[in-house]
Amino acid sequence: MLKQVFALSLIGIIGIVSCQSKPSADKGAANGSDPIASEVKAEAPVARLQNVKIDKAAIMGRKQVPIVCYHQIRDWRSSDSKNAKDYIVQISAFKEHMKMLADSGYHTILPDQLYNFLTTGAPLPKKPIMLTFDDTDIDQYTIAWPEMKKYGFKGVFFVMTVSIGRPHYMTAENVKALSDAGNVIGSHTWDHHRVDKYSHNATLKIIGKNGKVTERPVDDWVTQIDKPTKKLEEITGKKIDYFAYPFGIWKKPVLPEFEKKGFKMAFQLADKRDPDYPLMTVRRILDSGYWSTKTFGNSVRNSF
Repeated sequence: MLKQVFALSLIGIIGIVSCQSKPSADKGAANGSDPIASEVKAEAPVARLQNVKIDKAAIMGRKQVPIVCYHQIRDWRSSDSKNAKDYIVQISAFKEHMKMLADSGYHTILPDQLYNFLTTGAPLPKKPIMLTFDDTDIDQYTIAWPEMKKYGFKGVFFVMTVSIGRPHYMTAENVKALSDAGNVIGSHTWDHHRVDKYSHNATLKIIGKNGKVTERPVDDWVTQIDKPTKKLEEITGKKIDYFAYPFGIWKKPVLPEFEKKGFKMAFQLADKRDPDYPLMTVRRILDSGYWSTKTFGNSVRNSF
């Protein structure tokens, strides 16, 4: 059997994904006139890219909505490194954070609502927040989702398709169940390769049993974006409109590619948005495993 050798390690299967969590100074136009805390009286129709003229300045001028990113929801282990613990929110802490959001009057929103708000100024619920989950870890389904349901919360689950069905990760049935329950499934590549490293003319090295190395051309955009997105659409029976960058890393030259692929929005972490591509650089913050409930609440209020 041929053994495929990839240039990067399979980060998602190994465990912790390195993300950037430091809040940036980009907080939109906090003094702008567009409120986000208005009650929805009727659900606005979903705006589609081909039908909406994108006013980039208007998008940059609207107040940013708090968006939180999670990876693993489990108790720390003795083998977890100091860095790893930043991306592992312990079970009791996650429950406290969800309760705080509910007690504070936050309402979860989904990407279509955010897209409509950013592109048309459509109203959002009072104190909107978006909860997102990266990398397909099974505890997102077994721990996070049941806790969210207690408060009527919904979330966005960015799935790395190579991990589906592997130990400690969600199955296709789990992913579909989340989608059927009203959550949104988004794309997170095949195996977590950085998007700024993609090439339409990459080379895959293949080592045979005899040790002979052969090479064949591959298109990273097909491997990492097109095929995984199609698979998620097959699993959910729904169009996949949203993407999250592995490691939260992006570079400006790749942003037009994501627009061409038909994604309505792409989510990074805490770096500044690109004013030329505000929908492709939507900001999130990481809920750190070291944060108390008070620190988490302050970060939600002050980071956007």
